[in-house]
Amino acid sequence: MLYLWLKAFHIIAMVCWFAGLFYLPRLFVYHAMSTDEVSRERFCIMERKLYRGIMWPSLILTVGLGLWLLSLNPSYYFSQGWMHAKLSLVALLVVYQFMCGAQLKAFARGENQRGHVFYRWFNEAPVLALLGIVILVVVRPF
Repeated sequence: MLYLWLKAFHIIAMVCWFAGLFYLPRLFVYHAMSTDEVSRERFCIMERKLYRGIMWPSLILTVGLGLWLLSLNPSYYFSQGWMHAKLSLVALLVVYQFMCGAQLKAFARGENQRGHVFYRWFNEAPVLALLGIVILVVVRPF
């Protein structure tokens, strides 16, 4: 029963984390397109609150609950190729979140050097990771 509760909360935390991973770069798109100071300040506040208040707690819960789930049967999970691939994608998402944090700080300092088109493409990375993770977990191809 513990396994099912952990799995449920792991999935809930993951959904919250991905909501942030999808939304923050979209805010960067709009922020990069903004021309007035009031809008820029508003975007900085929204980005900071999303990053610190939703994304980090969700990342910590997702990874923490995932590790707890792994600890329940490590010999099985660590012998599965799909799990290694999934964990690699999760590690890339953690790096992506740090990259988002760096962009957030650049915007806050008024030092952003990238345009809205970059952020539109940057926004697609977590979509690809999510597709990979879901396919790996459901299909378990190797």
